[in-house]
Amino acid sequence: MPHLLHIDSSINGEDSVSRKLTARAADVWRAAHPGGTVTYRDLGAEPVPHFDTETWKARNTPAEQHTAAQAESLALSERLIAEVKDADAVLLGLPLYNFGAPSSVKAWVDHLILPGLSHDPASGKGLLGEREFVVVATRGGGYGEGTPREGWEHAQDWLPHGISLTGLEPRFVTAELTLARVVPAMAELVPLAEKSLAAAEADIDALWPPARTA
Repeated sequence: MPHLLHIDSSINGEDSVSRKLTARAADVWRAAHPGGTVTYRDLGAEPVPHFDTETWKARNTPAEQHTAAQAESLALSERLIAEVKDADAVLLGLPLYNFGAPSSVKAWVDHLILPGLSHDPASGKGLLGEREFVVVATRGGGYGEGTPREGWEHAQDWLPHGISLTGLEPRFVTAELTLARVVPAMAELVPLAEKSLAAAEADIDALWPPARTA
C-alpha cells in the first residue's frame, strides 16, 4: 500500500504558506493513491531534540554502556529513519527563517545521518534514496538573480548537501515573496507574489497524476 510521510516545520500556524502548500500536495498525493496511508510529523509544533553531548556519545558508545538519555536519543534517530524507510514519498515544508532552514529541520536531518541505517560507511552508499522527496520551499522575500539579497537564501541550497549521505534527492517546489501581502513596504510586489504562488500551486498539482476511475 502506498505510504506518504508528510512533514511540516513552520511555526506560523494557520497563517503559514508552506503548511497550506504541503496540505495541497498531500491532497494531490491522496487523489493519486486511493487507499494510500499518510504519517504526519509536525516539527514546528513538536520539534525533535537538537544534537547535544549525550546524542554524540550515544553514537560513539557501545549500546550496553548507554545511559538512559543516550538510549532514548539513539532510539529517536532510529524511529525517524524508519519513518522515511516506510514511506514511498516524503513531503517536507521548508520555510526560510533568518535566511536559513528552520533549526527543527536541521535537527531532523542530523538524526537521519546514522551509519548502517541511513548510509553505508564502507561504500558511501545512501540507504534512503529509493523514494520521492518533495520539498515545498517558501520565502517571505525574493532572493533570485539580480535582487538585492541574491545569494542570501541558505535553506534550499543547503538541504541537498545536508541530506546527501542518505541518498535522498530533494525535488523543490518554491514560492517567494510570501510576506508581500502583510508587509506594507512590499505592497508593490504583491503581483509577483501571486504569480509565484500560482506557479507553485500548478507545480504541486502536477506532482502526481490523479488515479483513473473505471
